[in-house]
Amino acid sequence: MSFEKELAARSGNVCELSGSAEELVSYLVEPKTGGNSDEFIFITKNLKEQLDGTKDVNPNDWRCLNDSMWSEVEAVKVIAYRMLNQLQGEGWPADLLEMIYLEEDTLAWAKETMEDEFAIKHVDSNGVQIKSGDSVVLIKDLDVKGSSMVAKRGTAVRNIRVVHDNPELIEGKVNGQTIYILTQYVKK
Repeated sequence: MSFEKELAARSGNVCELSGSAEELVSYLVEPKTGGNSDEFIFITKNLKEQLDGTKDVNPNDWRCLNDSMWSEVEAVKVIAYRMLNQLQGEGWPADLLEMIYLEEDTLAWAKETMEDEFAIKHVDSNGVQIKSGDSVVLIKDLDVKGSSMVAKRGTAVRNIRVVHDNPELIEGKVNGQTIYILTQYVKK
């Protein structure tokens, strides 16, 4: 089902973010399913490619958020909020984030697919994120402190638990004994 005519009418045939009239396309604001036109925005192909990740984000292309964050279209506000959060390191988006206002349900929609940048992430020796319940393999023989046991390289550690306040530690059972393991010595 195509909502492009509705989007063009709603936007006045210009990008709902930048106001440009060149190469306009519809963009579904995830995690919505596309059930109605309110879940889409009408934007330039350039901005869509940056949102899709097929093109590097150019912070200067997003200065338009200064105006579009005040849109009455919820999907536009969601994209504005997400991009301002992503670009916070540039300086200017932080000021705009302090001013933007979203209703509770719109804010929940905006945060649904965003990763919490302050959340502690545990990564293995290859940089792959590991989570509680995952299985990992030891990549080095490890002496277990407080015992005479040596955890051998290649040992699978199943159903690990991450240590929530330390991104470098996980907890798991090796030979029936629960031990703490540095994430740099495991791979997923």
